[in-house]
Amino acid sequence: MLIPMTRNELTEQIVVSRLAKGLSWQELADAIGRPVVWTTSALLGQHPIPAELGKVLVKMLDLDDSAVAVLAAPPMRGGLPTAVPTDPTIYRFYEALQVYGGAIKEVIHEQFGDGIMSAINFSVDLQKKPHPSGDRVVVTFDGKWLPYQWVSANE
Repeated sequence: MLIPMTRNELTEQIVVSRLAKGLSWQELADAIGRPVVWTTSALLGQHPIPAELGKVLVKMLDLDDSAVAVLAAPPMRGGLPTAVPTDPTIYRFYEALQVYGGAIKEVIHEQFGDGIMSAINFSVDLQKKPHPSGDRVVVTFDGKWLPYQWVSANE
């Protein structure tokens, strides 16, 4: 009996295969016509990948065909290995939100009202911007505005 691989095992296989084949995340994204950050996140287990796109990626990465179903399954999203991230790149986002999160929240509420930015109806983009003192990283979060709607239980 074939024992199906876990999502974590598949993620490890994806990372190893991508490196062994010399493929970039951008090349994988281009092959399925999706944004590079979304594709990378999906291959790291944070989004389901439609089966027809999963088949393309599985072939490129020389993975077992059973990986298509694992890629297409709704994932357990989020969750870092520690409460405070220890990876320096991820920690800098955490640090930036510690410093600027309150201010961002205040300005959002001042300009939009009481509500939240969706992380479901959402996109993220990453750009490299040349700068005389060293290249800059520009990250854009683009989420739908969701105003709080207080509704009585009787409505």
